[in-house]
Amino acid sequence: MARKALILIEGHTSIGPLYVRAAQRRGLYPITMSTDPTKYDYLAAEGVEAVQVDTNDLDVMKSVYSRLKLTHDIAGLTGFSGDESVYVAVGKLCRHFGLPGPDPASIEQCHDKFVQRQVLEHASIPIPEYRVATNATEVESAVTEIGLPVVIKPIGGSGSSGVHMCRTVEEVAEHTRHLLGGRHMWQAPPRILVEEFAQGQYFTTDMMGGRVVGIGTGDFGPPPHFVYREYSFPAQLSDDENARIADASLSCLCALGLGWGPAKIEFRWTKRGPVVIEVNPRLAGTPDPELIQLAYGVDLVDEHIKLVIGEECDLRAQHSHTASARFLAPDRDGMLERIEGAGRAAALPGVAEVKMYVHPNTPIVRKGDYRDLIGHIIAASPTPDQTAALLQQAVDLVSWTITPSPND
Repeated sequence: MARKALILIEGHTSIGPLYVRAAQRRGLYPITMSTDPTKYDYLAAEGVEAVQVDTNDLDVMKSVYSRLKLTHDIAGLTGFSGDESVYVAVGKLCRHFGLPGPDPASIEQCHDKFVQRQVLEHASIPIPEYRVATNATEVESAVTEIGLPVVIKPIGGSGSSGVHMCRTVEEVAEHTRHLLGGRHMWQAPPRILVEEFAQGQYFTTDMMGGRVVGIGTGDFGPPPHFVYREYSFPAQLSDDENARIADASLSCLCALGLGWGPAKIEFRWTKRGPVVIEVNPRLAGTPDPELIQLAYGVDLVDEHIKLVIGEECDLRAQHSHTASARFLAPDRDGMLERIEGAGRAAALPGVAEVKMYVHPNTPIVRKGDYRDLIGHIIAASPTPDQTAALLQQAVDLVSWTITPSPND
């Protein structure tokens, strides 16, 4: 009898292992198709079959899928990667082979942040004022029209890469030079989004199959960058605030055609109420799935796999706790000499995970995005105050030493 397989396009260092284990618990045999499988350490560690294939070539992937189908009973196909084009390819492959999956056209328009904003604006969904620019002169003109401060970011990308808040014209010029001067990696001709800085508390909505699973809140490290500092579920909201964010989230999915599968929507609560910052047509990486499971008892990865293989998902909350993550970020560049206390922090009752992303003797060069983070701690308890105290206790136990580089 052919093994029942789940095809995973590319991988993901944080949630990739979660998908592999969830698939195996369901009796599925995970197979990863990747341009370079060696990028994902967990594939070898978990003994996952990997097929090397150019995932930028849709026809080649169709051929490999057809070959795998001869020897496996393929239950479904999905994928994830830092390269957003993977999500579009997943949708196209699912359509071609008649598998459950997202609409590739909806995914494609969502990944272009300018097109996404045009769609949301047309649907009368509150968003920041915005312009698109291709050169320094157009950026300067956009800033003049919108007014400072502004957020300047590439049209595509994730993880806050290339995203910068500018308070002065000098900062605008400097960041524009950074983006256009060869230091930022573009996958297409450069296009820059210039938008109003929406001042207010940050919220996110995690969704699955067109339904709101949870609304969280978070904050960031010091500007001008947007590097996560802390993240919690559920956000402490009034019934009215909760309803307004949930309604805006559902309106986004309707406008963008994202009713199937996972989505993550980011907001700022401004004087206008909830303003949409970004809609991501995918499951967020760590720590969202872990926090959702701790807070509500809903396994988003497993529920997504259910949809992928044609089953119905069950998003009913099993309990109501508060789960929070604190990200660990260095305050300087240099050589990371030591990390201490992670084991003691992990041993605290209520601490769900202490994970370090780097090891001692690693050079630290901060980029102003997700790559600056060196670890995280997750804690959960029945109440917000208890979780906050527990998380701080765990954070206080972890320390590290960074020595300056010789040239500093």
